[in-house]
Amino acid sequence: MLSALALFSCSKTETSLPVEVKPPVKDTPVVVPPPPPKDTVKSQTPGITAVKLDNQSGTIKNYQLFIPADYNNKKDTKWPVVFFLHGVGERGTDINQVKNVGIMKVASGKPFLIIAPQCPSDEWWNLKSLEILYKEVMAKYNVDVNRVYLTGLSMGGFGVWDWSAAYPEKFAATIPICGGGNASYATKLKDMPIWDFHCADDPTVNVSNSRDMVKALKAVGSKILYTEYPTGGHDAWTRTYANAEVYTWLLQQHK
Repeated sequence: MLSALALFSCSKTETSLPVEVKPPVKDTPVVVPPPPPKDTVKSQTPGITAVKLDNQSGTIKNYQLFIPADYNNKKDTKWPVVFFLHGVGERGTDINQVKNVGIMKVASGKPFLIIAPQCPSDEWWNLKSLEILYKEVMAKYNVDVNRVYLTGLSMGGFGVWDWSAAYPEKFAATIPICGGGNASYATKLKDMPIWDFHCADDPTVNVSNSRDMVKALKAVGSKILYTEYPTGGHDAWTRTYANAEVYTWLLQQHK
């Protein structure tokens, strides 16, 4: 009897502790980092090499390419690029003729790519073919589209005026040397940074070709720079491409 009473007494005073029900533990999601971007910058051979144009539909079939020494080590760098148009003497099918003329002759150490196409024999610089080259270069190399420059000598100087007037939006600055253009180009090029060079005693391309272009451009408000060497004959390019100030000025120009 006492045992039953004691048992009854204990059961009356016992308090049931609540059972804590915890929500199910969710697995912490595993964050998988995205794969690193693929290296889209193809390594190039530093220095000067001859390159065959992928698109062979134009008259330009190949070009000399200059790649700066640290191009492959700076894959995040967008490089300035200079298009160089040679003169009559380098036309033909031997691309090596372009290797040691004009800006290509002093390419070593320059902080930009140089593209020097070859014009076929008995032809002039063809704008359609130059545009094919331009499109391929923009897609193939790691270049800064806001710092694309154009220079050329003699026949190439005429080519500079023609190409830049036809497509002024493509170039940040131009350096035509001992060439000439059409005065009607002035309105198209009035905002283009231009530094023109010519020798006063040029027997091949009369200096009036540059003087007329400079006059026409200044008449529409252009800030064109013009350097006229008193002597030097047709060769106004050797001292121009050897002048460090030319490249300092050039690389300061951008769209």
